[in-house]
Amino acid sequence: MSDSRSLANAADTPGPGRPRLGRKGELLLALLPTVTVLLMLWLLELLSNQRLLFASLASSAFLIYLDPQHPTNSTRTLVLSQLGAASIGFALHAWVGPGYVGAAAAMVLTIGLMIGLDAMHPPAVATALNFAFRAGSGEGNLLLFGLAVGLVVVLVIVQRGTVYLLKRLSSRPVVPVT
Repeated sequence: MSDSRSLANAADTPGPGRPRLGRKGELLLALLPTVTVLLMLWLLELLSNQRLLFASLASSAFLIYLDPQHPTNSTRTLVLSQLGAASIGFALHAWVGPGYVGAAAAMVLTIGLMIGLDAMHPPAVATALNFAFRAGSGEGNLLLFGLAVGLVVVLVIVQRGTVYLLKRLSSRPVVPVT
């Protein structure tokens, strides 16, 4: 079978993704990560001038919205990969300095860490690169990033709770009021 035919067949076959919740349910799920990211950006604006260091967390929030039950979006995976990547990027920035050598090493070490811990979360690679290229003013940004990861963990918990409630509400039989 040629590559183009197998790709076409794969695109036509529905994947195992999450069940859709209807228009209102999907809008509710999309609203939660949006509000969380906006809250996170507002806090970061108050506390730091390093906006790009936190951009990969927006990708994390979207992945959580897209499929909250996927192992890539678990709290354990998110925390280990994002904080590990930030620490690796920060350390390499301090050791090698800003530039491509430190960034490349941060990327490779972050991928190795995620494989070794079985905590694959692709946005963490961007986190490693951001911290390696420009770690900002120091440890304060690393601590602030940890706070931002905490906000995304809250998003994971809220998303899972919302999915659970929406499923329970949609599966309840409607009892007419007399």
